Parts: sequence; structure tokens; C-alpha cells
Amino acid sequence: MSEGIVLVENDDIIEIHIDRPDKKNALTAAMYRTMTAALADASRRSDIGAVLIAGRGSDFCAGNDLKDFVAGPQGGEAAFEFIRAIASFDKPIVAAVQGLAVGIGTTMLFHCDLIYAAPDARFIMPFVNLGIVPEAGSSLLAPAMMGYAKAAAMLLLGEPMDAESADRAGLVSAIVASDILLDHARKTAAALTAKPPQALAITRRLLKGDLDELRARIEEEGRLFGEAMQSPEAREAFTAFFEKRVPVFRKPS
Repeated sequence: MSEGIVLVENDDIIEIHIDRPDKKNALTAAMYRTMTAALADASRRSDIGAVLIAGRGSDFCAGNDLKDFVAGPQGGEAAFEFIRAIASFDKPIVAAVQGLAVGIGTTMLFHCDLIYAAPDARFIMPFVNLGIVPEAGSSLLAPAMMGYAKAAAMLLLGEPMDAESADRAGLVSAIVASDILLDHARKTAAALTAKPPQALAITRRLLKGDLDELRARIEEEGRLFGEAMQSPEAREAFTAFFEKRVPVFRKPS
């Protein structure tokens, strides 16, 4: 358990609640480590059939806490350990998304099985705007899921996608009213745990496809992400963010 993450066992479901609403549920290294440990616990326990991920407050997750992320290598290391864990997780994951889902707040959803979005949900992958590159296999999974054009608008331009557009693009399973969002996600997770576990696991594995290709892309993204974090572009983008100004990027001579 860490400050900012609340774990709840609800019958045979582990619920991971991102609980830092004053920071729009931005993630720190400690929060990543708690979520990674929760997934490992859920994976090895035969009495747990599914995981539910939700954000408390008005937002699902605003991505990385940038101050924590740039303070040292532990932020990036913890983030990529979580990415590896959720990408290889062997049981169903249900997500309930409201408000902002930024960066990892969106890319983690590519590894969830059923995603329910409130009408106010907004999905944003602003990696290029920060002088960095996609992560969590999103450069592979986003175009496969929603088509190249939609993925390019999100990953190259950093364009946000609202709930209705996400529903049409196939990013979410359904739009659910905010006041029943979490309850709906819980009922769905419970329905999954009532299914024959072996048949469910095999079907999920078939749906996920080639995990070796995904793992290779995650590792490639991770290497390029680390290199990009040291670039002048990223330094300017992060400095501008903290100084609350528009970044200035100059073309190389």
C-alpha cells in the first residue's frame, strides 16, 4: 500500500483505486510500485478472478507526476515495471474511466479487457508535445485498435479524444452514466469471475494475440523513451511546463 493507491478486495476481485484527486490522480514511483505489486498478488492467487482499476475524484489519471518523474530514474523505472506487469497480466482487467485519462492514464487501458467511460472522459496521449515518445506498446496497439488516422491524431498531434469518439473508435466498451460507472464496472468484473476460468483465460489469450511482439515493442519504446528524456526537446518541454509557458522548439541546423 502507498499513499495515493487504495486496494480493495471485493469477493474474488481486487480493486485498484488511484486516490490522489488533488493532483488529478497523477502517478508517482511509489504508486506505480504498489499497483505492480497488486497485479502480481492477483496473478498468483487462485481465489482472485479479475482486477478492476478506477480513479477516485473527478479524474481517472492525469499521467505521471512530472516533478516525481524527472526527479530521478526511479520514476521511469517504476513506470516501466508497471507497464510490463499490466501487459503480461493473465487475468481480466476492467477499468472505470471518468474525466482526464492522460498519458499512462490512456495507454494502460490498451491492456484492459473492458473499459467503461463516463460521458466526461477525455483520453490524451501528449508524448510528442513533451519531447518524448509513446510507451506501454501504444505505438503498436493504438493503430491496431482504432486505425492509423485516429492513432496519428492522438500520438502525433496530441489531440484529445472524448468519450463518444473513443466509443466509436473502439477504445472503450461503452459509455456509462457517471453516477453508476463504478457499480457497472464492478458488476462486469463479477460477471467475468463467474465464467469458467480456463475457457476465459484461453479466450483472453487468443484475443490478446502475439505477446512476444507486444513485449518487444514495449522494450523498444522504453529504450527510445529513455533516450528522449535526455534530449534538448524534452528538457525544453518540461522546463516550459514547470514555468507555465509555451515551449519553443528549434529545428536542428
